[in-house]
Amino acid sequence: MALGATIYLFNIDLADSDRGVYETLELRVARHPSETADYMLTRVLAYCCEYSEGLAFSSGIADPDEPSIALRDLTGKLLLWIEIGTPDAARLHKASKASPRVVVYSHKDAVLLATRLTGAKIHRAAEIELYALDKEWLGSVVKKLERRMRLALTISERHLYLSVADETFSTVIERIALA
Repeated sequence: MALGATIYLFNIDLADSDRGVYETLELRVARHPSETADYMLTRVLAYCCEYSEGLAFSSGIADPDEPSIALRDLTGKLLLWIEIGTPDAARLHKASKASPRVVVYSHKDAVLLATRLTGAKIHRAAEIELYALDKEWLGSVVKKLERRMRLALTISERHLYLSVADETFSTVIERIALA
């Protein structure tokens, strides 16, 4: 019998002064058994960093042709395609043709990813936004991960301040150029 997904409940007080977004988010996030905690937490942080009314997680591995996180208008037209991790060139090419804005949040070596993608056939590659999360920082936050969590996330000039219980973790999200 296959293992099912583990559901995490996040209550997040989001204050993004860069974009003027101040919301309280209640997220139910399914973590598939093959998904690492780093990957799942990166998905949650990417959702918060890009939050806008209508932003939604995909069905995950049940629908591999869809973005990890997407924003669509009321007609269903794709406005934002968000990938997590280290997508390959073909996936980014497809994403860039399907959506006017493509963003990648990487919990792995984003510089290595950018180098690997250099010279690959990717539609509008220079317009793709690649953001790197610090692996050590992410690892520290993952150690605090519980199935039900209350978090406070403040974003200012791409600096993240994440409060978990009585501890605050801070880092900078670095943008990496894709050539």
